[in-house]
Amino acid sequence: MKKSIILLGFIFGGLIISKSSKAQSNWEAGIRFGDVTSLDITIPFRAPRIHAAAYFNNNAFGVGGYFNWMFALNDGPEGLNFYPGVGPEFYFGDNFNVAVAGDFGAEYSFDFPLTVGVDWRPRIGFTNNTGFYAGNWGLIARFRFGEGVSFKRVN
Repeated sequence: MKKSIILLGFIFGGLIISKSSKAQSNWEAGIRFGDVTSLDITIPFRAPRIHAAAYFNNNAFGVGGYFNWMFALNDGPEGLNFYPGVGPEFYFGDNFNVAVAGDFGAEYSFDFPLTVGVDWRPRIGFTNNTGFYAGNWGLIARFRFGEGVSFKRVN
C-alpha cells in the first residue's frame, strides 16, 4: 500500500510540474472504462505525450506510463487523432507484476473541453504473470484543463 501511495504521489507531482512548464499546452484527466477501470491522464510535450493510468482491479492496483506519438489524418476531421505508444506497467496486490504494454488508440477532441476515445493496451508480463495478454480494451472520457469553461457574471 505504501508503494501505491508513493507512485500516486509521483503521478500527481508530474501533473503539477507539467502545469507550470512552458513547453506544455493542455493536459487532460478522466476515466477509462474497459477490462480494467482506470484513472487516465495525458501530459502533452513537444514530441510524444505522456499517458499515465492508475488501474483499479478487484484485488490489485496498478500504474502505467506510456509514451504516445500523435497523428492526424491528412484532410481528416479536425480533432481526430490516432496514437501508438509503449511503456511500463506495475501491478501491486497478492503478487508484484511488471509488464511492458503497447497503447494504441484513436480519440476525438470536441470544441468544448472534452476528449473521448477508444484504445487497446496489450502487454507482455515479465514477473509472476509472464506471457502475452491481448485484452485491455477501453473507452476513455477526459476533461481538458487549461481551456476550462468560462462563466459570465450576470447583474
